[in-house]
Amino acid sequence: MVVHRSRPAEAAPLHIAMIGTTAPSHIYPSLSVIAELVRRGHRVTYAVGESLASLVEPTGARVVPFDSLLPRGEESWPDDPAAAMHVFLDEAIAAFPTLTTAYDDDRPDLLLYDIGGLAAPVLGVRYGVPAVQLSPAYVAWNGYEDDLADVLTPMRTSATGVAYRDAYAEWLRDNGIEADPWDWITYPEHCLSLVPRTMQPHADRVRESVRFVGPCPDPTRLADRSWTAPAGPVLYVSFGTGYNDRPDFYRLCIETFGHTRWQVVMSIGRRVDPAVLGSLPPNVQVHEHVPQLAVLASARVFVTHAGMGGCTESLWFGVPTVAIPQGVDQFANAAMLDEIGTGVHLPFDEVTAESLRAAVERAVDLGPRAAEVGADVRAHGGVDVAADAVESFVRR
Repeated sequence: MVVHRSRPAEAAPLHIAMIGTTAPSHIYPSLSVIAELVRRGHRVTYAVGESLASLVEPTGARVVPFDSLLPRGEESWPDDPAAAMHVFLDEAIAAFPTLTTAYDDDRPDLLLYDIGGLAAPVLGVRYGVPAVQLSPAYVAWNGYEDDLADVLTPMRTSATGVAYRDAYAEWLRDNGIEADPWDWITYPEHCLSLVPRTMQPHADRVRESVRFVGPCPDPTRLADRSWTAPAGPVLYVSFGTGYNDRPDFYRLCIETFGHTRWQVVMSIGRRVDPAVLGSLPPNVQVHEHVPQLAVLASARVFVTHAGMGGCTESLWFGVPTVAIPQGVDQFANAAMLDEIGTGVHLPFDEVTAESLRAAVERAVDLGPRAAEVGADVRAHGGVDVAADAVESFVRR
């Protein structure tokens, strides 16, 4: 049961504008916060690509749609990291006239934004109001550039990195902002981290401008019981939405855990035809999509690509993981789960039937530790804590 705190009767409703990113994995982590702000009587608008407006509308926020430039479905992101970052910048610049048209005559009291919602801090300067990042990923810490110099320096000094910085700097200057783009994007003025503090690298060196409010699972998703748990221990396998074109891996899971004690639940997405997986043993379910929170509520072990959303949700439910990272931040996420004792890090190129079976059995032994961490995560954050924090930026 979700218990909500009431706002003081004298607190006036606010106009809160959320600048989102047109990708489900960037929308889901903060949906419950948006819904809670609406429930508290605030007028919330949410700017997002029109294609994903349906994800936001159930919160009660009014969608401000724009034409998104981000890759969708089977469209590919650039492999080069700076080029991929430039896609987010291009989206912000292209959407900016739509956003200023919407907000110049309806100015918000406060801006919220996802890490990809690059227009929000610029709008914050334009309107003289706080812009608060809702971060679903790690935040930078003091010494971040030095600690990650072997990765950041080549990226930032590459041709694509220099082009990104120059385009960003020009856009900031066009909006009256003189700032180094790398500092501007790395250290936001205000940030609420939706990542459990236990998952944050060097949490003791994170700046005071960051407040950890932890994961905020969507009550609607928590209440979704469209999937029924089978009898027996559930092994959940999912590589999310961006890295799920892995038919060989899915076949290996079926061969390894078919006809065993495990009740295997696999979410494979749209890019793999279930027919290529062959006939299924009676203890294996294959779905295009499942209500992940419902499955995690019953799972004994979660085999995951270690995207941050899945990592935080596994911690919330106290489910140990076998983390098989595929790209971007997932390698660091897998290492962190291993470090805090709630997951087994298994490199993808080392996956065999034997190594996968051994990793799952090792994860079973981590169950008590995962439950302990899960209880701590739930006790120190959540929707009400996050909504209170959002309101505090205006009260200050």
